[in-house]
Amino acid sequence: MRSSRSRAGDISPTDVKNPHGPDETLPLLSPNTSTGENGLRNGDSISEHHDDSQQTKSVWYLVLLTISIGGLQIAWSVELSNGSPYLLSLGLSKSLMALVWIAGPLTGTLVQPYVGMLSDNCRLPWGKRKPFMIGGTIATIISLMLLAWTQEIVGGLLSLFGADPESHLVRTAIICTAVIGIYVLDFAINTVQAAIRAFIVDCAPAHQQEAVNAMASRLTGLGNILGYCAGYVNLPAYLWFFGKTQFQVLCALASIALGATVSLSTSLVQERDPRLEGPPARDMAGIFSFFAQIFASVKRLPPQIKRVCQVQFFAWIGFFPLLFYTSSYIGEIYVEPYLRENPNMSPEELDELYEQATRVGTFALLVNSVVSLLTNVFLPFFIAPTYDSHPVLMASTAESDTISTHKQRGWWSWLDRLHIPGFTLKRAWFGSLVLFAVSMFCTVLVRTVEAATALIGLTGITWAMTLWAPWAIISAEISRRHAVLRAIKQRNQSLDLATARSGDTCRDGEQDSIQQNDDGETDQAGVVLGIHNMAIAAPQMIATIGSSIIFRIWQKPRGTPGDRSMSVVLALGGIAVFVSSFFVACIHETTSGAGDCVAAAEEGEGEPILSRTGPNRQESHRHGPEVSLQRATLTRNKSFGGMEY
Repeated sequence: MRSSRSRAGDISPTDVKNPHGPDETLPLLSPNTSTGENGLRNGDSISEHHDDSQQTKSVWYLVLLTISIGGLQIAWSVELSNGSPYLLSLGLSKSLMALVWIAGPLTGTLVQPYVGMLSDNCRLPWGKRKPFMIGGTIATIISLMLLAWTQEIVGGLLSLFGADPESHLVRTAIICTAVIGIYVLDFAINTVQAAIRAFIVDCAPAHQQEAVNAMASRLTGLGNILGYCAGYVNLPAYLWFFGKTQFQVLCALASIALGATVSLSTSLVQERDPRLEGPPARDMAGIFSFFAQIFASVKRLPPQIKRVCQVQFFAWIGFFPLLFYTSSYIGEIYVEPYLRENPNMSPEELDELYEQATRVGTFALLVNSVVSLLTNVFLPFFIAPTYDSHPVLMASTAESDTISTHKQRGWWSWLDRLHIPGFTLKRAWFGSLVLFAVSMFCTVLVRTVEAATALIGLTGITWAMTLWAPWAIISAEISRRHAVLRAIKQRNQSLDLATARSGDTCRDGEQDSIQQNDDGETDQAGVVLGIHNMAIAAPQMIATIGSSIIFRIWQKPRGTPGDRSMSVVLALGGIAVFVSSFFVACIHETTSGAGDCVAAAEEGEGEPILSRTGPNRQESHRHGPEVSLQRATLTRNKSFGGMEY
């Protein structure tokens, strides 16, 4: 019997969601139609819902699933590239700028895990991530527009009370409002980002987590390029109806891009009904409960995810200076010969020189983004899949599908030949971090803009892997564990149904054990990804404080030749990234795929398998991927709609 839900792997951009398809809200068992506490009819049998979430999805599905993160990146690029010049134009001093940009890592540390936990406990029938994606998008758009028009809004309101627009009071009010706007904007953006990342994990099958995260990183790179390219054009001359300044037009375009992409993802990609997961946790009592759960979740993170978080903690100490100080570093090199030739420039000449230096530095960021995008497009074709590259499906579903293996692979099977044996995702990530560290060490040696731009361009390879590898490893682990839990639930519910009909109640204790394992020993995607984001955001605050100390020691007055403070900051960041590469070497290459785990769960081995990984299992270690492939034979015959990486 085929699943009542249409197969997601056979969709096209125009029929991702069929409004005339089967009504999934109809009860599968009709004797009792009362509503239970989880929002489902008591007559419904969860075991009768075929878990088709692990079917192979098409490449169009992956694009629609991840396109929202590309729109979000455009908003990020506008803030990162134009936020500082905009605040400086309002009169904010550079000494206060560091306090403003702590907003990003600070809100990332606090907001994303909290939003992740809230969304994990959301039980709306149309999804548990979509409400936060839509709400965060609306808040981001409002924040962008209010920030871009702060001067006009605040000045106009105060002028109604007779205040002089040029007075110190009005200027101070404008600056304070803009700074608050930055914090609100970062709060909103982090809400959207947390929801999108969890949305991607939930809606992509375990065996396609590497592919979907590669797609997400490509769209992130594309969003960066579009954002930086838009900054080059004199936008008010062409899009005057969006605003009179460059920043106003950029904020309008970013708002349109974010709203359009999130609308596509939320309307065309269907989430699993969260009511199928049962009632939410009852201990959501507030902020104290939130921190208690976060600390408890950190302690019980799987070893694989803990190692990824350790890598990210040290790596982002070095990544933060690159993101915020690249244009200034290139600018230092650019202005050096001019300052030595004419050390007595007028303030107007210095402003013109540094403005040109900023454009040169921005070009280096564009080169970095292009290299990152090209890496994300082509490198996955050469990396051997780390995880089981076959669908993870329930046995009942697999047995019901008879699509041939030849048809599922199609004309693109030749892509498998591009895989380099032994060149895994982990090793590519390790090499990219070493490349980044060496490039940063060289920043103190180069003296030309061309060489410095080449170094920044090389780090685009590292940035591409950073946007892909850790997310793929974590999300594959999450998806694998969730697939096992769903298999355990369906197996026990099917057995409970059979024993109930025969009057046998001896399985109650086992069912309670499974439920306790699900609720108490594993964490959902939102919390895990939130903890991972804390490992990214917290070191950025450390990098900010460390950079301030270094600038205090080495920085020279503006317009003075010989200022190498930026290169010192970048080189010290390279040391931290080099340390992170040692933690990558400790990450295991999982040989026990999700298909293997689901098969074991269906055989009654679900509870032990949750606490073990492939490398720790001697049988899997001896036979390698062959064990997983043999146990997932039935899943090979599912329809194939995407590209294998």
